[in-house]
Formats: sequence, structure tokens, C-alpha cells
Amino acid sequence: QVQLVESGGGLVQPEGSLRLSCAASGSFFSFSVMGWYRQAPGKQRELVATTTNGGNTNYADSLKGRFTISSDNAKNTVYLQMNSLKPEDTAVYYCSALVGARYYWGQGTQVTVSS
Repeated sequence: QVQLVESGGGLVQPEGSLRLSCAASGSFFSFSVMGWYRQAPGKQRELVATTTNGGNTNYADSLKGRFTISSDNAKNTVYLQMNSLKPEDTAVYYCSALVGARYYWGQGTQVTVSS
């Protein structure tokens, strides 16, 4: 079993920054892929960014240049640095991890961008 715990969400003004963290724990050796998804009210969950155990990253095209995903494999932790935040970035951000053949999800952390 794998548990994912996100932190770092909150209220931020437009053009501000936030850094999300997601720590994985449980009975596993390592993850294949970890990533971030988000879901805004009334919308489907969408990809934000993913990173593989080998360090390959993938981003939603619309977020390239503003968001950066990174990971500390030794700590089984993934981070999402979000800069120049916009009101449309407001959503619940979910951490995910692929361990073996199964995807695991965190409980989500709210990010609200508003003045």
C-alpha cells in the first residue's frame, strides 16, 4: 500500500508563487512515475506535470514555463513549483504515483489564486 500526502496549497495573489510537495510512504521500493493533476470546479481532472524515476518530465503545454516539477527520489517526494499564478490556476491539485502497475492518488490540496 502506498500513501501520498500533499502539502503547500493555499491562497495566493495573482502573479504569486506556491510550492506543492507530495511525500509517498508505504511498502514499496520506488515509483515509476509521480506527477500532479488538477481539477477546477465543474471541470475534469487534467494533467499538470509528471516526472519519471529517471528524471524525464512532461508538462501540460499551457503550463510550460510557469510550473516546474522536481523530485527527490531518496525521499520519494515530488514537488511542483508554480510561478506567475493566475486565477484560472485555481483548483484542487492532486498528487499521483505509479508503483508497479497501480496508480495511487493523494487527497488533494486546494490552490486558490485571487486578489
